[in-house]
Amino acid sequence: MTTTEPLERLVAFDTTSRNSNLNLIGFIRNYLDGFGVPYRISTNPDGQKANLHAVIGPQEAGGLALSGHVDTVPVDSQAWTGDPFALRRHDGKLFARGSCDMKGFVAACLSAVPDFQARSLARPLHLFISYDEEVGCGGVRRLIQDLGESGLRPDLCVVGEPSGMKPILAHKGKLNLNVTVRGLTGHSSEPAKGVNAVQAAGEAIAWVAREARRLVAEGPFEEGFEPPHTTIHVGTVEGGTILNIIPEHAAFTMEWRFIPGDSPHRHMERMRAWIAETIEPAMKAVHPGCGFTYDIVLEMPGMALPADHALTAAVKQVSGSNSTGKVSYGTEGGFFETAGIPTIICGPGHIAQAHQPDEWIAESELEACDRFIRRLADRLLG
Repeated sequence: MTTTEPLERLVAFDTTSRNSNLNLIGFIRNYLDGFGVPYRISTNPDGQKANLHAVIGPQEAGGLALSGHVDTVPVDSQAWTGDPFALRRHDGKLFARGSCDMKGFVAACLSAVPDFQARSLARPLHLFISYDEEVGCGGVRRLIQDLGESGLRPDLCVVGEPSGMKPILAHKGKLNLNVTVRGLTGHSSEPAKGVNAVQAAGEAIAWVAREARRLVAEGPFEEGFEPPHTTIHVGTVEGGTILNIIPEHAAFTMEWRFIPGDSPHRHMERMRAWIAETIEPAMKAVHPGCGFTYDIVLEMPGMALPADHALTAAVKQVSGSNSTGKVSYGTEGGFFETAGIPTIICGPGHIAQAHQPDEWIAESELEACDRFIRRLADRLLG
């Protein structure tokens, strides 16, 4: 089986993160059943989404995991020139939602199953297929929990996110925060009798802008990232009703993308301390119920594999890459690393083609991935 065949089947399932992925997982289960490959299923709380953990070779801990997610971002309001869920080939490119991010890598793993079995592996090869990576990596958190239950924990992991088959050793972590501001309503002609939540939020947002400039100037810095420092920004803001009413409510969402070794919590406490000292006293002087609340929506750990790790050397040699990289976007890799599994990113396609209308992956990238995963299995598991 060529990699294009399972890819054609995988992209036909609309596994946008808001949808169930059970039909796609059912296809993979039937495929693995045909080769007698055992697997475990773990699900989200309502049972509508599933991870699959297959083991080829010895049914034991250790060995190498190849990890990929099968949820995708939406196609809504994107100007596609064809059906996003039907694979189209043109000029050496394969177009479909998820072809690059990252059903292409999953398809390469599936097409290699017969070859993996024929190799009589001395150590296990694990296939991790997960849900909800695009909306916070809930699937991989459940999968890691299942590893604890099964005892089938790999020693090493390769996450096949699109990297142009270049080894990626590190990525930034992420913390998403909802900030809510409680004011006191009143008529706008008497502003001293109320507390303007929108203006209070505006002061805090102005602090975020100053903090972003401070991080650019002062760091901390880590070479290899672009940009080479932790970043902060506000993404959404809302509040108020009509102009002549003092707004009693405002809210904004913000994020830190932090370099490995930096702590987003120290940055968050820095912001909270400034607001508590500078903004809230005047608010509470009018009414003690006024002020700010903070809710962490999502926290994703960063990843940093040492340049001298054995996995780094193996992936560089097998991929034929003389260099490694670091990226500012997040992946499942940080969760595996936090769980004590050394992890590297190396997969087909390029992130610039992901999440776009007419998303595509080059057939040559899939061919390179096919060679890579077979050679890596030979090197690490033979």
